Amino acid sequence: MRTAEPAASGSEPPVTAAAVGEPIESAGEMRRRILNLALPSLAEMTLMTLVSMADMIQVGRLGPWAITSVGLSNQPMFIAMSVFMSLNVGATAIVARSIGAKKTDEAFATARQALVMASMFGVVLGALGMWFAPSLLRMMGAEADIMVPGTGYLRIVAAGLVFQGATVSLNASLRGAGDTRTPMSVNIVANLVNVVGNFILINGYLGFPRLEVAGAALATTFSRLVALVLVLRKVFGHRGAIKMSLHDSFRPDPAVLKRIFRVGLPAAMEQMVMRSGQMTFARIVASLGTVTYAAHQVALNIEGLSFTPPMSFQTASTTLVGQSLGARNPERAIRMGREAQKLALLTACGTGALLFFCGRYIAYPYTDDPVVISLTANVLKIIAFAQPFMASNFVLVGALRGAGDTKWTMYITMAGVWGVRVVSAYLLVLKMGRGLYGAWIAMALDMTIRAVLVNARFKAGHWTRIRV
Repeated sequence: MRTAEPAASGSEPPVTAAAVGEPIESAGEMRRRILNLALPSLAEMTLMTLVSMADMIQVGRLGPWAITSVGLSNQPMFIAMSVFMSLNVGATAIVARSIGAKKTDEAFATARQALVMASMFGVVLGALGMWFAPSLLRMMGAEADIMVPGTGYLRIVAAGLVFQGATVSLNASLRGAGDTRTPMSVNIVANLVNVVGNFILINGYLGFPRLEVAGAALATTFSRLVALVLVLRKVFGHRGAIKMSLHDSFRPDPAVLKRIFRVGLPAAMEQMVMRSGQMTFARIVASLGTVTYAAHQVALNIEGLSFTPPMSFQTASTTLVGQSLGARNPERAIRMGREAQKLALLTACGTGALLFFCGRYIAYPYTDDPVVISLTANVLKIIAFAQPFMASNFVLVGALRGAGDTKWTMYITMAGVWGVRVVSAYLLVLKMGRGLYGAWIAMALDMTIRAVLVNARFKAGHWTRIRV
């Protein structure tokens, strides 16, 4: 598999700000640029997380079986999304480089190619998900009471993969161009549609039948269609940082696709490695029973709150590192990555404290099952200590992706998820009988090891010389 490679030693040396007479930005100026990109993403991701929590709360009121149905059904969907990562990471990195180098036509062409391929992948993966839904759930170790509702949920969500794939592809290109506000506004509207749809369809209000778990799936799929329509209006209306027209060429361009996949394939492999490891991890947890897995799923849902700040800074670091390297200023790229890391670490201390001290109270709306609430609160205390490591990993991985150094992020993810999380969970849960606590200790160890490894890669600096 070809990946982006460091420039040959005989190539011209990298150009820095000092070399071309550009003013050197202060740390404060860099932080302002980072926050200008990160804050819209933070608002978007926070709302998405809160909507996900609201969804799970509504589903959770149906019982632990419903939480487990949705949780297990979503695992194969995460694998499908890893395929889109090959396009999204490649598109973001190349669009950012092109914008940094003032090559807007190249950026727009990259966005079109990514959109076409994402749509094609969405159709194929959606059809496979619908056809193999029962087999996928059995592979996940679903118990008998989960099979019927889980299969229905998975088939409906799989049908909407084409909408999701096209939307995230366009959003990735927009973010690479420095536009984080459009994805934010699109996802705010779509998620509000999802919340209202869940309320109506799960419970059977306003004359609609009570569809329970299937209603949650229908609301999710419809909201993804709404998101796609909104972002298409933006880019085809020539109002966004990425512009498209029906007169443009949407035929597959081997040269552009080769660049996208050269950067994106290792990222896709990274996601597949991570998601397959998480599926294996989920199977280990599912062996503990429906109630324990429900607690695991509720805790994961709550923990999603802690992902939003580092993911927003990851978006900023990916874009700004890519644009800096496109402008041939590796010194600025390094500083942008480190400043984004510092901001993420500050927020991680706050989210860690929130999970440690308030986890039990956040769990109350999900369920009235005392066992689920107690398990959820205790595992959140475990993962609270890993928040700074998780935040550092997110941001520096984003910086490396912006540089096109996706091969090494794949290696690090493989080592962490399979070498640490899965192996530790197997030993702690299945061999030593530590139950759900053992599984979450394994998660914390994985986050810590990956943070150490990705920091070492970033510090080495080889990523500043990679061509995309």
